[in-house]
Amino acid sequence: MQTLRGMTRRSLGVRIVLLFLGLLLAVQAVSFIAIRATIDRNARTSIASSLLAGDHLLHRLLDQNAQKLIQGASLLAADYGFRSALASHDNDTIASVLANHGDRIGATVSALLDTGFALRAAAQPGLEELQPAIHRLAERAGSSKPASEVVVLGRRPFQLVLVPMRAPVVVGWVLMGFPIDRPLTDEMRDLSSLQVSLQVREHGSTEWRTAVSTLPPDAVAALEAQVPDAPLRLPDGEYSSRQVMLAQGVTGEVSALLMRSVDEAVAPYRRLQFGLAALTLLGVVVFAVGSVLTARRVTTPIRRLAAAAERLGAGDYTTPLAGRHRADEIGELAQSFERMRISIADQQQEILKLAYWDTLTGLPNRVRFRNAVTEATEAARTAGRSVAVVMLDLDRFKHVNDVLGYRVGDLMLKGVAERLVQQAVRGGDLVARLDGDEFAVLLADLDPANDQALALAVAQRINQAMDRSLTLEDQAVDISASIGVALWPHHAADTDTLLSRAEVAMYSAKRRRDGPTVYDAKLDAASSQTLSLLTELRHAVDHGELRLYLQPKLGLDTARVVGAEALMRWQHPQRGLVPPMEFIPFAEQTGFVRVLTMWVFEQAAREWKRLHDNGLQLTLSVNLSTRDLLDQELPQKFEALLIRHTVPAEAFCLEITESAIMDDPERALGTLERLNGLGFRLSIDDFGTGYSSLAYLKRLPVDELKIDKSFVLSMERDLDDARIVRSTIDLAHGLGLTVVAEGVENAQSWELLRALHCDEAQGFHMSRPLPADEFLRWSMLWTARHAQPALPAGSGSDITVTLH
Repeated sequence: MQTLRGMTRRSLGVRIVLLFLGLLLAVQAVSFIAIRATIDRNARTSIASSLLAGDHLLHRLLDQNAQKLIQGASLLAADYGFRSALASHDNDTIASVLANHGDRIGATVSALLDTGFALRAAAQPGLEELQPAIHRLAERAGSSKPASEVVVLGRRPFQLVLVPMRAPVVVGWVLMGFPIDRPLTDEMRDLSSLQVSLQVREHGSTEWRTAVSTLPPDAVAALEAQVPDAPLRLPDGEYSSRQVMLAQGVTGEVSALLMRSVDEAVAPYRRLQFGLAALTLLGVVVFAVGSVLTARRVTTPIRRLAAAAERLGAGDYTTPLAGRHRADEIGELAQSFERMRISIADQQQEILKLAYWDTLTGLPNRVRFRNAVTEATEAARTAGRSVAVVMLDLDRFKHVNDVLGYRVGDLMLKGVAERLVQQAVRGGDLVARLDGDEFAVLLADLDPANDQALALAVAQRINQAMDRSLTLEDQAVDISASIGVALWPHHAADTDTLLSRAEVAMYSAKRRRDGPTVYDAKLDAASSQTLSLLTELRHAVDHGELRLYLQPKLGLDTARVVGAEALMRWQHPQRGLVPPMEFIPFAEQTGFVRVLTMWVFEQAAREWKRLHDNGLQLTLSVNLSTRDLLDQELPQKFEALLIRHTVPAEAFCLEITESAIMDDPERALGTLERLNGLGFRLSIDDFGTGYSSLAYLKRLPVDELKIDKSFVLSMERDLDDARIVRSTIDLAHGLGLTVVAEGVENAQSWELLRALHCDEAQGFHMSRPLPADEFLRWSMLWTARHAQPALPAGSGSDITVTLH
């Protein structure tokens, strides 16, 4: 602990030292980076200039060599002995003269061409492959001028010259050449300090081969594996390069790769960087010494204040702080610490009171009560005793606040607290206000043999105390309370569970209104079932226990199957087929209905695809709940499913209920407009059972009304229901909407709806809901038995997807 405090005290000094050193290093780093970037830029600029100068130098050397060859060839063309041999027409003699002369001037290619530039005699064999290059030289030479060319011969670069022989007219041409090899590259290296590699690419090949180079063998191998005109990575470092094309012809291509080592170019500047690094190191040492001295002067008085703060943290509020008389910022900080020391002592008691006591009634609050229950159960466990919690909630307290005001409500809470403490509980019992109008009483150290009877007796006494009215500001206010009782260890094994079960008993008493209620496991069985149901629903979705059923919809004018309503069924592995009303309302309350909606929509999309592939043209409708309409991401989710299953939005009609719209009309309307914009049809389900149908009908982008089955079931017997159905049909048709009647149970309802010009119907009279796999077969059989003329052009078919 002492080491930790020491590290804490030293941390400010360390931060000061690190700050100074960090600033120095940051400045030096920025300078170093800037200098390095400048050096690199200048070095590369210098290298580029050197490579360009090397390019010019190489061409000058080649021109000099060409002139040397031209002069040698010209001397040979004017030589009397050569002319005599030429007159003798003895090719062997001519070849011997060519070879001798070529040896004298260093040429390794010597040949005589006739006036048509055909090879007449040669000092070396295998020169026929130069014929294409000779033609190019001839084109350059014209009728009487010398010409030079770089060519590929035997995978080596050669420089050729062509010189005319006159007597006095041109009687032939002398061809001379020498290889471009190491002497040239060495001369380039000596004159320019550049590395030179002569590379050859034969005709039809895509790879460059190095013919001669000033680089060592390992560097040549690395060079051939890289791309010219790019930064080269060779064994001894990075090189900048420039590729100079010397020949591009039918015999192949010759290039000179001029290279300059980047490391060599920047080497002079590296010494400058080393000097800067040495200066930086010296600066770091100087700054470190100065920073340590400065940090000590700053942190020494702060360490004293830290020690005083440790004392305050340990609860010592009596020892005054030193350093309060200093005139600098440290003195001001010490004075602030002293004022804090004085005020903390005063506030400590107030803090404890606020943390554990209710400021209005003066009773312990929930935190204090919970701690007391924990202490009581621990003591009871040791002594073999039991503990009871009596929890009560005032009835009609909100009404008192609303009618008489919050001030009277506060007076009422104070009066209830006084009555509980003074009249209702035993002397050693703890009374607490948990929250709002909720109170609790702790009965500790009870005899397990009669603990429930004693707890009920206290609860009854509280109940009797609440029966008497309170007089608040000359206003008599009747009060009552709902009381619940739970005992440890009979009803719970820990504090939180005990309080929770006392609350369950209290709310049960509020519902039953028959006096104090002792906790029973049956009281919160619904809560346990709810938790289990949510888990089982998730399992059902993940493990394929849900089933899709289809109930046919028929056109009343043709009796054709025009669609179906899809119904969800849950095939539970133990309970069998679970009725929808046992899990759909729960799913809506918990929000899990969104998961079920997406499951139904996806299954319906798959089924639509299958039916469509079998020749049924259908439009699918999905019934949306309130939570679905409030989901702002629902349009994107539906659109993603449509894309995944390649189903058009026009294939769906989304059904909504009036109650779903009325929960948040503006938000629901926004969702519906976005869905309609995607191409979905919209339908009002259970029309006529809501309370604001006409008010919102004109604002909704709907295409269809669905009459609730409660009107259809008895319309042939109840004249009022028949009138409602007729009015609904007329209203919908007047607005250009399609009308669907559900709950058609007999032929009389069918005929009556047909007479009223209803568009579509569904119900048990046509078919009960069918498993999705059986719907196609049923539809085909129905169509075969009730064949009618096709629907008019433009009429649609609907599949309604619902969750009930």
